[in-house]
Amino acid sequence: MAKTERTYTIPLRKEWLKAPRYRRAKKAATAIKEFLIKHMKSEDVRLGKHLNEELWKHGIKNPPGKIKVNVQKDEKEVVRAEIFGKEIVAEKKQEEEKKGIADKMKETITGKKEDKKAPVKKKKKEEKTEEKKEEPAKEEKKEEGAKEKTKAEPEKKEETKEAKAETKKEPAEEKPAEKKE
Repeated sequence: MAKTERTYTIPLRKEWLKAPRYRRAKKAATAIKEFLIKHMKSEDVRLGKHLNEELWKHGIKNPPGKIKVNVQKDEKEVVRAEIFGKEIVAEKKQEEEKKGIADKMKETITGKKEDKKAPVKKKKKEEKTEEKKEEPAKEEKKEEGAKEKTKAEPEKKEETKEAKAETKKEPAEEKPAEKKE
């Protein structure tokens, strides 16, 4: 089957008036699709970028009342529509290879993509193990220091109370002395 090309002026106002204001541009897009399904005899309808932009140009609440489109139907029964005057561009899908578990395992074993990441991970693990070895030694020192601090703390508190009492007495004594002079 050869490509079929046609030009239509599609009336949209009757359709989008049936929808609430906040859905009008969406309703206009579905009206175009329904019109093309009916007239081109195909279920697979795709709207172009420029056509979509024209529908949404004035926002969701105010789509155009009618629109002129170029329509093309290819061998696979796919209908593509674009605004009149713009070129219809076929969508190119890049099929990526889906990798299975076996392929992923091969990559990890051979190290195609993992070469750069593997040494970094090992270094981090080595650093963590070294830190863990150092931590018990630090904890022991902390425990010894904590015992010493608990013994020394009550003495410091007493000293601080006495020091505060002395500092309070001295300013009181100094003030009258200053006044006498």
